[in-house]
Amino acid sequence: MTQQTALEKARSAYQPKLPDSLRATSLAEKSPMPASSDAQIRDLFPHTFDLPEVIFIKGAARIEAKPIRAGVILSGGPAPGGHNVIAGLFDAIKSINPESSLFGFANGPDGLISNKGMELDAATIARYRNTGGFDIIGSGRTKLESQEDFLKAMDTVKARNLTALVVIGGDDSNSNACKLAEFAREQGSPLCVVGVPKTIDGDLRGDNIETSFGFDTASKVYSDLIGNIQRDAISARKYWHFIKLMGRSASHIALECALQTHPNITLISEEVAERGLTLKQIVDQIADVVSHRASQGEKFGTVLIPEGLIEFVPEMGALMSELNEVLAEHGEAFNALESLSTKREFVTGHLSSTSATLYRSLPDDIANQLILDRDPHGNVQVARIDTQRLLIDLVESRLKEMKAAGTYKASFSPQPHYFGYEGRCAVPSNFDADYTYTLGYTAALLLRENLTGYICSVRHLTRPAAQWRAGGIPMARMMNMERRHGKIVPVIKKALVELDGPAFKELEKNRDAWAKNTQFAFPGSIQYFGPSEVCDRPTITLELESAAK
Repeated sequence: MTQQTALEKARSAYQPKLPDSLRATSLAEKSPMPASSDAQIRDLFPHTFDLPEVIFIKGAARIEAKPIRAGVILSGGPAPGGHNVIAGLFDAIKSINPESSLFGFANGPDGLISNKGMELDAATIARYRNTGGFDIIGSGRTKLESQEDFLKAMDTVKARNLTALVVIGGDDSNSNACKLAEFAREQGSPLCVVGVPKTIDGDLRGDNIETSFGFDTASKVYSDLIGNIQRDAISARKYWHFIKLMGRSASHIALECALQTHPNITLISEEVAERGLTLKQIVDQIADVVSHRASQGEKFGTVLIPEGLIEFVPEMGALMSELNEVLAEHGEAFNALESLSTKREFVTGHLSSTSATLYRSLPDDIANQLILDRDPHGNVQVARIDTQRLLIDLVESRLKEMKAAGTYKASFSPQPHYFGYEGRCAVPSNFDADYTYTLGYTAALLLRENLTGYICSVRHLTRPAAQWRAGGIPMARMMNMERRHGKIVPVIKKALVELDGPAFKELEKNRDAWAKNTQFAFPGSIQYFGPSEVCDRPTITLELESAAK
């Protein structure tokens, strides 16, 4: 570790808040999950589907338990608070039985397969409390999917004499944790597998998971940056800022940042898909707002663009789906080609006529980005597509047409931005520091009860932490069937923005005023010390959703 800054020293002394119910006396209260007619998922997960919901309640006496020998994995992209999950897990298993121990697998699931990692002791944990990043043991994107992967994982479990495994990850990582839990039970293994919901994207959520950790911090980091840009915009009064925000498929981050900063235009991917908006219609909408503001003497503004927008535009989504299928089926022949131009011509020849026409119309750099390396599931990596630059080019072209028609007379000076990695490893907000520590503690109690196949659930998050309700729900209940690599497989369903939800409705209520007028908000940087209403406040999305219940 490098020398600590003053903030790091102060944060290392911060003691995360815990629900009153999460102590050594906690009792596991079980209740049946709602009836499900999903026979296909039940058949795939016969050992872990029909499990009860678990809530921990405050007991009267300390519960004696055997030592827990747990392994922990950080999987996928970093999210603020990951270190505190591990700290909470470590503290809890030690409180359950001082002889408990924790082994950290190196660089994600690959460490489990290759049996590489390190024992985590109190001194190591102390250096990482309340810090950002996943650097305590590293993360990775190796997937546990095949029978061979699961067998190697079980070999490592036996070699390390583990009784439990905690997987800290997003929807894909927890999907694989769910499959491993089921596999272990099929093999007659006593291994207990528990998942923790992580992703700044905010798309791992549901009735029992109010938010994934890291979303709070990342949204606040991006909102601070957007606010700074907007302050510059009203100072310089001549730039339009097109800001793409990380979030993969879901638009939760863009929506939350919009609620915090009041930009002129916020594109929501799920709305684009629902309304069937074409790329031209989106461009026309932006150009109309630019033109209206210019007519009022305001030749500046901000546009928020969710990372996954491009795949939600119907004609672009169809094109990308076809490209995924072409590259899955003809990958070997495609990879043998040397130049990008020949690769573009190769895939064009395998597209439908409509998609081929669209693909040829795209700028070469965007067309190239659409055929770059796929993600582990064979899909386009939308983070690599410069959607903000594509929209700038198209809006510029539209404004030139409007100038030629005499309906637009101002200049247009656009600036592209992409905020992604700036937020993934930030020092966690008080909310995320508390939430992640609670998740780690909850995971340990699920292990104590030998409740395998569960994902940690902490609810009532807009209340003081002492009143949070912690427990777990069966991961299999979150699964659905999706197409991956040309095959239909079970995975946890991504939670997208709900257009009838309170957060989107709040945006919808204000978007016309924010478009026409300059009503920017400047949330400022995350505050760690001071009044609770400033330092511990959750996201606006969470507040609106809680108020609507």
